[in-house]
Amino acid sequence: MSIARDLYQLQEIDLALEANSQAQTRASAQLGESQTVLKARARLADEKKRLEDLNHKQKSIDWEVDDLTNKIKEIDKKLYGGKIFNSKELASLQQEADDFKKSRSGLEDKELELMDEVELAQKNIAADTEELAKLEAQWQEQQKQLTAELEQLKAKNAELTNRRQQMVEPIEAGSVSIYQELRKRKGTAVAKVERGTCQGCRIVLPNSDLQQAKGGGLVRCSSCGRIIYLA
Repeated sequence: MSIARDLYQLQEIDLALEANSQAQTRASAQLGESQTVLKARARLADEKKRLEDLNHKQKSIDWEVDDLTNKIKEIDKKLYGGKIFNSKELASLQQEADDFKKSRSGLEDKELELMDEVELAQKNIAADTEELAKLEAQWQEQQKQLTAELEQLKAKNAELTNRRQQMVEPIEAGSVSIYQELRKRKGTAVAKVERGTCQGCRIVLPNSDLQQAKGGGLVRCSSCGRIIYLA
C-alpha cells in the first residue's frame, strides 16, 4: 500500500471539493434580482410617469382652451348681439376677443406638440414593456437553471465529502497531518513525479528519493517539500 498514492487520491477529492464550493458560490451570487431587469423596470416606470405627466399637461391645456373658447363666445354675443353701440366699447371687446384667440392659438400649438410627445412616450412604453418581458423570461429561465445546478452541486458535494471520509480513515494520522499542513501552505501537498522530475517545483529528484518513493513510503521533495508520488 502506497501512502503517497492514498494522499494523492485524497488531494484529488479535496481539489474537487474546492472546485465544487467555488461553483456553488458563483451560482449563488447569480441568484436573486437581476440588475439588467431592475434597470429595465425602472426605465419603464420612468416612461409611464412621463406619459402620466404629459396627459396631465394635455388635460390642463384642454381646460384652458375650453375656458378661452367660452370667453370668446361670450364676447361674440356682446359684439353681435346688437345691444352695444359705443364704438370704443366695441373696439375694446374686439381687442379682448383677439387676445383670447391668440392665447388659444398658442395653447393649441402646445397641445399639438404634446400629442407628438404622448405618441412617442406610448411607443417607448410598448417597446420597453416588450423588452422587459423578454428580459424577465430570460432571467426566470436562468434562475431555474441555477437552482437546478445548485442542487446538483450540493448532491455532488455530499458524495465527495462521504468519499473523503471513507478515504481518510485508513490513512495514518501523522501522514494526514503533514498533508493538511502542506495543503494549507502550498495549495498542492502531493506532487506527481514524471521522468524523475517533481511536478510541484520542476526539479530533478535524486535517485535515492526516487527509490524510497518506489517503496511506497512518504518521501518529500528535497526542493519544495511536497510529498512526491510516482504514478
